[in-house]
Amino acid sequence: MQNIDISQVKQLLPQILEQDIEETIIITKQGLPIAKIVGISKKKKQREFGSAKGLIKMADDFDAPLEDFKEYM
Repeated sequence: MQNIDISQVKQLLPQILEQDIEETIIITKQGLPIAKIVGISKKKKQREFGSAKGLIKMADDFDAPLEDFKEYM
């Protein structure tokens, strides 16, 4: 977290906005916080249908009754 006094904001704001904001920036006035600047997270990659094909294996007896539950059937 970075603290910037309000008197420096006019000078530093263009530089701050040019770079990717990775940490929270607190604007202070006489040492007390008055505003906060946070970066917006980048858009996540869109999921693609079928991208996990072949990665998941299901047992042949997946839907067979379990031994522990035979008495309930």
